[in-house]
Amino acid sequence: MGSLTSISGRRALYSWAFTVGLLVAAFGLTVVNPRVHGFTVGPVGLFVVLAGGLLLSQAAKLHIEIGRQNITVSPIEIPFLIALFVLPPVGVLVARLIAGVIVYLWLSKDSTKYVFNVALFAASTAVANLIVAAFGPLQISQPRSWLVGLAAVLALEIFAYLCVAAVVGIMQGSVSPGDLLRNASSLLFGEAAAVIGLIMLLAIQVTLWALVPLAALALIVAYGFRMYARFISEHQKLDEMYELTRAVRQAASEGELADILLSRVRGMLRAEYATLWLPASGRYPEVLLTAKEGVRGLLDRAPAPADLRREAFAEGGTVVVGPKLGDDARRAQLLDSRTKDVIIVPLRSGSATVGTVECVNRLGDVHQFGPADVNQMEAIASQTAAAVENARLVERLRFDAYHDALTGLPNRHRMITAIEEAVKVRAPGEVVSVLVFDVDGLRDVNDSLGHGAGDQLLAEVGKRLQSAAPAGSLVSRVGGDEFALLVRMLGIDDAVALARELRTALQEPMPFGNARLDVDTAVGLAIHPDHGSEPEVLLQRADLANLAAKGTQAAVQVFNLGLESSSVRRLGLAGDLRRAIDAAELEVHFQPKIAIGRRELIGVECLARWKHATHGWVSPSDFVAVAEHTGQLGRLTDLVLREGMRRCREWVDTGHPLTVAVNLSPRTLVDPVFPSYLQELLTEYDVPPELLTLEITEDRNFSDTDRPLPTLRRLRDTGVRLSVDDFGTGYSSLSYLRRLPVQEVKIDRTFVQGMATDDGDYAIVRAVVDLARHFGLEVVAEGVESELALSQLEEMGCDIGQGFYFSRPLSYERLVAWLAARTELAESAGDSSRRLRVVT
Repeated sequence: MGSLTSISGRRALYSWAFTVGLLVAAFGLTVVNPRVHGFTVGPVGLFVVLAGGLLLSQAAKLHIEIGRQNITVSPIEIPFLIALFVLPPVGVLVARLIAGVIVYLWLSKDSTKYVFNVALFAASTAVANLIVAAFGPLQISQPRSWLVGLAAVLALEIFAYLCVAAVVGIMQGSVSPGDLLRNASSLLFGEAAAVIGLIMLLAIQVTLWALVPLAALALIVAYGFRMYARFISEHQKLDEMYELTRAVRQAASEGELADILLSRVRGMLRAEYATLWLPASGRYPEVLLTAKEGVRGLLDRAPAPADLRREAFAEGGTVVVGPKLGDDARRAQLLDSRTKDVIIVPLRSGSATVGTVECVNRLGDVHQFGPADVNQMEAIASQTAAAVENARLVERLRFDAYHDALTGLPNRHRMITAIEEAVKVRAPGEVVSVLVFDVDGLRDVNDSLGHGAGDQLLAEVGKRLQSAAPAGSLVSRVGGDEFALLVRMLGIDDAVALARELRTALQEPMPFGNARLDVDTAVGLAIHPDHGSEPEVLLQRADLANLAAKGTQAAVQVFNLGLESSSVRRLGLAGDLRRAIDAAELEVHFQPKIAIGRRELIGVECLARWKHATHGWVSPSDFVAVAEHTGQLGRLTDLVLREGMRRCREWVDTGHPLTVAVNLSPRTLVDPVFPSYLQELLTEYDVPPELLTLEITEDRNFSDTDRPLPTLRRLRDTGVRLSVDDFGTGYSSLSYLRRLPVQEVKIDRTFVQGMATDDGDYAIVRAVVDLARHFGLEVVAEGVESELALSQLEEMGCDIGQGFYFSRPLSYERLVAWLAARTELAESAGDSSRRLRVVT
């Protein structure tokens, strides 16, 4: 039999109106019942016995919940069916009302609920009486009467169940059809109890002693029913726990976990509120979300006092307060906040506590949280803690997969993904710009101050770039010392202006201890759609432009197809160069150096040349760059040095010694092993050190640091000559020239070639000659291509000339032929040695 045991809310007025309607219907249906007229109560004892049976059976209940409401099922159908057979309608109604009034006066504290249940008993009894009146009278000896009596009980159950559901709908706004159908199975238990009542009625027709085994049967059935109900409840809890565990394990984030967890936990424990609290930890912000019964979505507040939550978190133990859970002092605190009971369980992961999960206010007046609910909450908390850690682990892995560990910026993979997304949607007239920044001098910082300083420098560059970048742009670290910026601009000119602005913003010196590190960058740009649509292509082309930018004064370069063709060609040469060096396919050519005043051949410069089987003669700038990037530079230098020293030894042996000059990369000059290696070569070929000149190419990193100085001093101590190559085109300064232990300066060919027609170039060459003389250095002029240039150099006092006017670089065989055709033996004044004089 169903009855309502918990009603509260804003719509009590509607429930009262429904209750009054039930009372009117109950007595109206009873009055119009034809069997009422001429009614006499009959034996008082029989009436009292049945009323007492109704009373006792009404007090024994099984509670079933629909949302916030509870429906109770009791074995009242047993005495009620007997009453239908032995009492007239009014007697049945009065007996049922007496039992209901007494039972609910004891159970209920809500006047609205009390009156409704009494009215429901009266109205449902009247419905049963109508069924009996329509198909009766009831005779225990007639099977037809059995069916009428069972039908009357079923009609009573259905009517009461629908009335309760209607009031629940009034109070809550709606009732789930699933809950309605699922709980309708309780009607079957009412019919089963009615069948037991029918059997009892049949049995006592034979003998009243039949009540003894029937009573025993009733107790067994009641106990079995109770155990079955407990089994169903435990089975449902296991199913819910399994589904919850599977769902929380699949949660990929804390927000998704809260959505999955809270509504399920609230339903499993029949709580009004369920709350998940994860305090702020590191880069994880605080999470405080609550699921409330009857409210869609999650709330960002919690009903339980915050001090209880913090206590559970701090102590790592469960906090429980409620009528069945003790702690009367805290219960008074809860009542002040209109909270009936609460369970707060910490989420423990290993030895750490990551948060809490809590349930507040067990639904229903007759129910409170108990020890079983605490155990269930602790089991849920253990699963939730693991899910939180898994979600955070997944988030960390996802973050690490798309971010750089040192700077915290997005990495190359994330940048490529962002470019792919950016090029898909583009406003008219808008370009997607990819800017690549390369930090200069990082190797020097790592070598001189340690990798910690280099990491600090990179982190600072990342912060500055992110701070100065326009809103809506993406800054990422795409390589060891490379950063990339993705931004939408109106045009390529705006992108270039932005590149210059950001480069300037990055140039502020960075404090590091007592030192200040200068930060400079080169910037390469690639634009969509002009330079491609594929993310990898755009980033690669921006990187190519960045490499080209390092050789320009502005240090900002926009990509063009010429850069790509050169780069692709160099990439293809990498493997071929290694094989060419292994097979001794590279040649060493020699370009004569002439003493301008005496017109004497004094030496040669050794230059590597490579004739590729497919590409023909490869530019030295191309294969030297390839050698630097592929680790072949040392082998290339060794090849040139050995060939130069071998020829130098031959010339010494013939009595016509010539100096040999070899170019060195700035990278070679920071190798502390190189001076010892060079000394071994001089000893191996028995070449006097003064016949070897090492030409040093100017470089920004070389000129801004003292790192090469120890190597240069050791080379000078071996007796070899040191020369500054291409002076005037790099980062030359007086302090730079004064610090280096060099004996020679070579003026770059561009100034020498232009001085005959350009006053500026003429002034530069003269200034370099005068400057070198001031420092006591010899001057070599490259690019001498005319008699006029030679005359001007001689007039300035330049010491040595080198260029096409005398000879192009020649293979050794052609050099021998050139010596025979263009020179003659001559005796220098005051010198008994034989020299060669140039024939012009």
